[in-house]
Formats: sequence, C-alpha cells, structure tokens
Amino acid sequence: MELIEVIAAKLHGIKITESALHYHGSVTIDEDILKKAGIRPMEFVYIWNKASGARISTYVLPGEKGSGVVCLNGAAARSCQVGDEVIISLSKYITNDEMKSRKAKVLTFNHDCKINTIDEILEYDFSSSSDDDWQFKINKIY
Repeated sequence: MELIEVIAAKLHGIKITESALHYHGSVTIDEDILKKAGIRPMEFVYIWNKASGARISTYVLPGEKGSGVVCLNGAAARSCQVGDEVIISLSKYITNDEMKSRKAKVLTFNHDCKINTIDEILEYDFSSSSDDDWQFKINKIY
C-alpha cells in the first residue's frame, strides 16, 4: 500500500517567543493554537525559519493557554532567534483513497496588539475523482 505525505496543519508566520537551550528538546506551543490547528502534543512537526531558511523537525508540547508561546527547546533553540517568524507544519501519511478528499487547517498570525494572535483560519480543500481530475480550493473559516 502506497502512503503519501500530505500537509495536515500549518502555522504560517507564527513568531518564536522564547528559547530554552538546556531543556530536553521539542517546541512548546500555546495549547489554544494547537487545538485550533488540530495539532496534538507529541506529534512531529517541521519548522522553517523565514529569516534564515533553517529547517528542523521536532515534536510538540502544549504551552500555557492564551499565552501565544512558541518556545524552541533543546537543540531546536539553535535554529531560530526570539522574534523570528517561522512556518510550523504538521504532515500525515495517508493512502491514495484517503487523498481523494483531503482537508488541512492553516492558521495565519497577526502581531500588532499581541504576539501570535490568530489572524485567519483557512482550510485547504483537495478533492479528486481520478489522478487527472482534481480540484483545490482555499476556504476562509475565520
């Protein structure tokens, strides 16, 4: 059975708020943000630094609700500076049949009044009846 890696959720333009080099690894993210994106604790995510181009993967820990926290822990702390905008992406492996109707949540962020305030929640919507007949839409949820 062939598995396809697809995006399941994305936090686009979220800022690093803290860094804890001597912690035992991971990225800590505000629990409210995690729930809205559909990302669960201990899932692996990719992190791409928009300023430097650095790319890492690590697992997620929940942070204080409503805090806006995004803290890189352990070795991950070396890849970004506090204040850097990043893209955090969760992927999933699915079957070809599951690919026929696929959705992913994408959150974008505003930093005007409070850092890491959700600006928009989008849904990437992919559907297919065959390999050469597919549709892709971006729907604004919030």
